[in-house]
Amino acid sequence: MSDVYEKVMDLAKRRGFVWPTSECYGAVAGFIDYGPLGAMMKRRIENVWRAFYVVREGYYEIECPTIGQEAIYIASGHVKGFSDKMFQCPHCKEFLRADHVVEGAGEIVNAGTMSAEALAEALAPIECPLCTKPIGTVDVFNFSLMFSTSIGPGSQRTGYLRPETAQGIFTDFTRLLRFYRDKLPFGAVQIGKSYRNEISPRQGMIRLREFTQAEAEIFVHPEQKKHPHFERYADYTMDLLGYPEQLACKPAVTISMAEAVAEGRIANEYVAYYIALTHQMLTRLGIRPDRLRFRQHLPDELAHYAEDCWDAEILSDRFGWVETVGIADRTDYDLKAHAAQSGDSFTVFIPFDEVKRESRRQIVADMGALGPRFRGKAKAVADAIANSTPTDEGVWVEVDGEQVLITPDLYKVREVEIEVRGEEVMPHVIEPSYGIDRICYAILENCFDEEEVDGEIRAVLHLSPEVAPVQVAVFPLMNRDDLDTIAWDLTTTLKHLGVQAEYDDSGAIGRRYRRQDEIGTPFAVTIDYDTREDQTVTLRDRDSMRQVRVPLGEVPELVRRLTTRTLHFEEIS
Repeated sequence: MSDVYEKVMDLAKRRGFVWPTSECYGAVAGFIDYGPLGAMMKRRIENVWRAFYVVREGYYEIECPTIGQEAIYIASGHVKGFSDKMFQCPHCKEFLRADHVVEGAGEIVNAGTMSAEALAEALAPIECPLCTKPIGTVDVFNFSLMFSTSIGPGSQRTGYLRPETAQGIFTDFTRLLRFYRDKLPFGAVQIGKSYRNEISPRQGMIRLREFTQAEAEIFVHPEQKKHPHFERYADYTMDLLGYPEQLACKPAVTISMAEAVAEGRIANEYVAYYIALTHQMLTRLGIRPDRLRFRQHLPDELAHYAEDCWDAEILSDRFGWVETVGIADRTDYDLKAHAAQSGDSFTVFIPFDEVKRESRRQIVADMGALGPRFRGKAKAVADAIANSTPTDEGVWVEVDGEQVLITPDLYKVREVEIEVRGEEVMPHVIEPSYGIDRICYAILENCFDEEEVDGEIRAVLHLSPEVAPVQVAVFPLMNRDDLDTIAWDLTTTLKHLGVQAEYDDSGAIGRRYRRQDEIGTPFAVTIDYDTREDQTVTLRDRDSMRQVRVPLGEVPELVRRLTTRTLHFEEIS
């Protein structure tokens, strides 16, 4: 097993990217703290995501509570069905997730689709990953992943910590529709904490009980799934591992998005568009293309309500292919579920291009006959009749909780011609869902490198300037003779330009370079005695270790352009 994971996590803990949470009391699995550098890097990743979805795509961001009332999760299906299959090792008494243990044995894939009985049978000959004894006969049972709580005093209302950010967007659908002027397509995004009470999280940043999700919910007409800007990614080419290739044990197919949609590999242009956008975003963040693939859900793992679903998976030396982003066409499942639970319509009125005239049957109650029989309830009965479909025997309506037959002699049916100006449509939902913590780890692992320089091992994080927590370091060669003053002034100027600059005068200049290389700082500026004479400084590139002399007055604009990628270091003479 590669030791890259240990090296990356050692660096992360030592340099303030990620720490065990509440370490002084004994860390709890499934929770982490982001240190000063990690929190900054995470925010930069989130802001790149916002640059794509909020700034470019135009989907406004909302923020909903992380605690939701029970009705939300009854409607979404989480209360009834959000669970994993678990067992207890009869030897070490630890609780373990059954499908993960079975898959870890290496002979079965997609064990999560197996029944409890089949998992129990598969577990019997396998050694427990903790105590290494054969598991033998065990009971496999469902364990709810929801964290429950109570809302208000006396535990009168049950609440749950949200297991995903999406439901808040769905429950806000009517207000969002009004915000977007009652027109499709439209979307909203949310980024924030979600919570899942994982059974045995032993994968560091890959599987957490509290994690950050970034999700977009894009509402589209169910019969109009051609993306209005699909030309942006029509020719975008990448490797797609569809379910036919998986079932036939064949490699991924290199194909453009337009071809993939035309051939039916991807269900529609919306799904293809966000697959390509996700690929572009992840590679921009620093994920190597050769360690990134898009895998289509197999028929037996695809949600029953989904039309199509693809996972962006990133290859990890320790964990193999890790699901990091999911892009799904969820049809109208979510809105239909909340409509049924809440009683709201969750539909959009779509006007026709031209008004249509239709002939419809209208049921008109005979109030003279209904009045004496139903008295004060006659009006309600008449309204119920008007919205019903009559049979030969009459119309059944509910009166005081009982079903009552209204016979044909109590109403008349007549044909009327009406104007129809449009129709009510329940939108379908396209959902790209990002696991930010997994992306953070993947970037650290993808960008970590070691190389020998001058007989020493240089550890370096090749972080993109958009992601690096510190974008430029400023070094005075000595902290005297006004060199420190010039360096401080330059640092302040850079900060005013929005560049995250760090002043560092501690130790030999070579040691300072290595220290900044290790945390991924892409550029460094050294102020030396020549600076006092000719007003030039040394500008250094982390990756190539190339150094150039540039005028001091040009440094702020040069660094700003380097960090925004409008200038590349090799273009500086």
